[in-house]
Amino acid sequence: MKLDEYIYKGSQKMRCGYTTGSCAAAAAKAAAEMLLTGRRTDTVELMTPKGILLRPDITEQVVGSDCASCAVIKDSGDDPDVTDGIRVCAAVRTADIGVKILGGVGIGRVTKAGLDQPVGEAAINSVPRKMITSAVMEIAEKYGYSGGFEVTVSVPGGEELAHKTYNPRMGIEGGISIIGTSGIVEPMSNTALVETIRTEAKMRRAEGQRNMLLTIGNYSESFVHNELPFSLERSVTCSNFIGDAIDIGLELGFESILIVGHIGKLVKLGAGIMNTHSSWADGRMDVLVTCGVLAGADADTLKRLPDCATADAAMDILDEAGYLEKTVKVLEKRMEYYLRARVKEQVRIAAVSFSYKRELIIKTSLADELIEAVRGEENG
Repeated sequence: MKLDEYIYKGSQKMRCGYTTGSCAAAAAKAAAEMLLTGRRTDTVELMTPKGILLRPDITEQVVGSDCASCAVIKDSGDDPDVTDGIRVCAAVRTADIGVKILGGVGIGRVTKAGLDQPVGEAAINSVPRKMITSAVMEIAEKYGYSGGFEVTVSVPGGEELAHKTYNPRMGIEGGISIIGTSGIVEPMSNTALVETIRTEAKMRRAEGQRNMLLTIGNYSESFVHNELPFSLERSVTCSNFIGDAIDIGLELGFESILIVGHIGKLVKLGAGIMNTHSSWADGRMDVLVTCGVLAGADADTLKRLPDCATADAAMDILDEAGYLEKTVKVLEKRMEYYLRARVKEQVRIAAVSFSYKRELIIKTSLADELIEAVRGEENG
């Protein structure tokens, strides 16, 4: 059953889908019900974290004496997702207590620190794990079952499919990830997203703002709210489209552009990467290795960086070796070089980047000046 839920991107009406996490939870719920009743189940209801109720069709039902299994077909809606149409399967067995979630065929394994799950665990992220646990325990309560469950999630063909994703580069090997924080896939149209940025920027300009504040997403918005001396309401959210947002700022005649974002995204500016989505380019470790070389880091330290899954993990290594401060100074200069090259000296531009883990704040040379400009403009 396809999800009858839509969003608008610009003037486009686009149908939403549901995540691999929702598929796994729905399959687990159906398999648990079949195991406890001994009867075939053709559909289940699953409430997503976003508050949207799903009723996916259940396929490939098998009911045995000690195990039941089934599959849900992934529906990505109008999102151009390589996982659209895959089969997400769950096999459920009874256990003494609790809910144990395992990764079967086609599920990747975490091989680098810094990801959602510990090294060695199946790449089934924390929100899907909570969804699966809640789903099977709902069935246990429904039928008065007081024991536990063992749930094995699998994706036939997942290992081959993973080569079309960034999983291998991100330190997830052997299959795909079971992911999703809302349970719902909202279609991403790049053209429509850029137009949304332009619309928001036009609104800010029409309000009389001369200094453009760009935020990347939830992390940067939280940082602005908690750490900077002005209101979040004046910001323009650009997501991964930093270069397009800068161009829009120039087009609309802003006098300055201040970018605020987490180091995991903005480190890519050190290589001139202005679309920070992983499908466009990564380069995080390449940037940090280059900056480390220029900062005088030793070869043994530098060789460890490419194996890191996150910028924070790489910075841990640089810090342990005593090179973090010098590396950050090099990174600041490289970020500034590429930002100024993008605007061709037409406006003042700066970036503020941060790491909550390290309580680290990176600022290019004009950052404090532009923070004051934004603050002063807001205060009249």
